[in-house]
Amino acid sequence: MGDAPQTTFAIIGCGLVGRKRLDSLRPGQLVVACDLEVRRAQAFVDAAGSGKVITKIDEAVSDSEVDAVIVSTPNGSLAPIASLAIRAGKHVLIEKPAAISATQITELIELAGQSRSCVRVGYNHRYHPALQKARKLIDAGAIGPLMFIRGRYGHGGRPGYESEWRANPAISGGGELIDQGVHVIDLSSWFLGEFDCVKGHATTYFWDMPVEDNAFLSLQTAAGRTAWLHVSCTEWKNIFSFEIYGHGGKLHIEGLGGSYGIERLTFYSMRPELGPPDTTIWEFPGADSSWNLEMKAFLEDIELGRTPVPGLQEAATTLQVVERFYEQRSYST
Repeated sequence: MGDAPQTTFAIIGCGLVGRKRLDSLRPGQLVVACDLEVRRAQAFVDAAGSGKVITKIDEAVSDSEVDAVIVSTPNGSLAPIASLAIRAGKHVLIEKPAAISATQITELIELAGQSRSCVRVGYNHRYHPALQKARKLIDAGAIGPLMFIRGRYGHGGRPGYESEWRANPAISGGGELIDQGVHVIDLSSWFLGEFDCVKGHATTYFWDMPVEDNAFLSLQTAAGRTAWLHVSCTEWKNIFSFEIYGHGGKLHIEGLGGSYGIERLTFYSMRPELGPPDTTIWEFPGADSSWNLEMKAFLEDIELGRTPVPGLQEAATTLQVVERFYEQRSYST
């Protein structure tokens, strides 16, 4: 008895993130590359050694050879394209934040509920090895009941950043908060639960654009657990720092590889007499494996017919935090 046929993919949006998704596929899995720029789509086909170029989105998602669709376009078109793919009966991996409004995600949830489509949202940070290890330690009770999280995530932009699509609220849905910020909100919810209280303010300190380049958040669950987060695109040295505090210790995840530095998890285990903790450090210096692990999980979703996590519900929860934050209109330039 031979192996089951492998899942085939269309990638819609052949940019940087789309390329990361392409690199997570096995040989022969790409059957369609779709982009408004033919040369970019052709580069994907050439790199994969398989597939065909299609420039029309509706044709790409309805192609009979396609089992699943990866949507890796700018934010404003994520939900509309995912909707087309679900209606075409395809499974969907849609990049974060999945939409530019929680209403759009609600519509996708209703649509997916009427189909057999598995819809996963690309919050790949959950699959970084340091965060996976932290999850296991917390689930095993290593740091006791959780209290709060302190997170910082940022980069320094690049020349012309204020002219990119991320600076256009009609396309992006917002600034740094909806760009990198949704990752740390999602991670905070993953560990602490949903947030009932959303406070903070947004600012534009440096970039000449109509969206925020810094956001400062204080989030609180019904049980009083707090996430205190800062996201920035004026972080001149790229940073990822995520600290999880419990009654019995602290877990500090820092670095994501590359320009963010070596990925590292430090476990500070408190002693009964308090004072200096026992310290254990794990380093993960290899290539970023999160994209491959996330794809593996998506393929298992499809094979098992299970509801993906994080999926549309988790994405809606995160985007609701973003919307409540923006609605406060505590914004300065």
